[in-house]
Amino acid sequence: MIQIAAALVHARTEFPLPPRLWQSAEELTDQVLCLLFPHFESVVETEVTSDTLSDRVQSMADHLDDIADSLGRAFEAAPTCCGLKFAQSLPGIQRQLLMDAEAIRDGDPAAKSLDEVILTYPGFLAIALYRVAHELHTLGIPLMPKLISAVAQRRTAIDIHPAATIGRRFCIDHGTGVVIGETAIVGNGVKIYQGVTLGALSVQKALAQVKRHPTLQDNVVVYANATILGGNTVVGHDTIVGGNAFVTASLPPFSFAGRNAEVRPRSSGDPEEIEFYI
Repeated sequence: MIQIAAALVHARTEFPLPPRLWQSAEELTDQVLCLLFPHFESVVETEVTSDTLSDRVQSMADHLDDIADSLGRAFEAAPTCCGLKFAQSLPGIQRQLLMDAEAIRDGDPAAKSLDEVILTYPGFLAIALYRVAHELHTLGIPLMPKLISAVAQRRTAIDIHPAATIGRRFCIDHGTGVVIGETAIVGNGVKIYQGVTLGALSVQKALAQVKRHPTLQDNVVVYANATILGGNTVVGHDTIVGGNAFVTASLPPFSFAGRNAEVRPRSSGDPEEIEFYI
């Protein structure tokens, strides 16, 4: 046993990162969710005032500063006081998320209320944690944005890179298996279903600084298990990508892409022509 332990201890002596990173990511995630939406509270609030909520915002900001400082030392990065900046972004994130929740409710006949969407829809939770992680990414905090994304993936089976750019009123319906890559750009009013991949044509490391993932313009709908690949691939606005479609070239606005590489103008008023599975 001593020999086994000796072999294992080296990894610990060389480990540069602060302890409890996973726990810190989970704790920060829950702190932020509870500040944004009372739906996620784990304790009964007897009285909510600006003062009591201000104390909790400050506690969250202090926690984030502690995490950022320890990660900055580990990555030999310049110290950053990001807690206050992130706290200031929370009202804007909340407004964005309410628009996302409304888009999900309005687009899903099964959704009975906004509260139901916020409480129970994995697509909404994944979007919420993406918007939190994206803000942390914008602030330049190392590693923590990806950890928040990993928390989201564990909880929802939806994988959105924090560096992706996603517009307003974003809707993920069902959601299991959705993957959105680092350089993807998603416009306003976009709706995607389970199993959709916005991926890269190549995973060569030399392309790390290149746009590798597609662009979806406004009001695009992508049905279940469709795959859209490539940094030069642009799906034009108001286009429908059918279920199981495989797209590696740009699509014009107001078009329909089927699963057999068929691309044609959209047919108004004829939903039976659309190939999808939900």
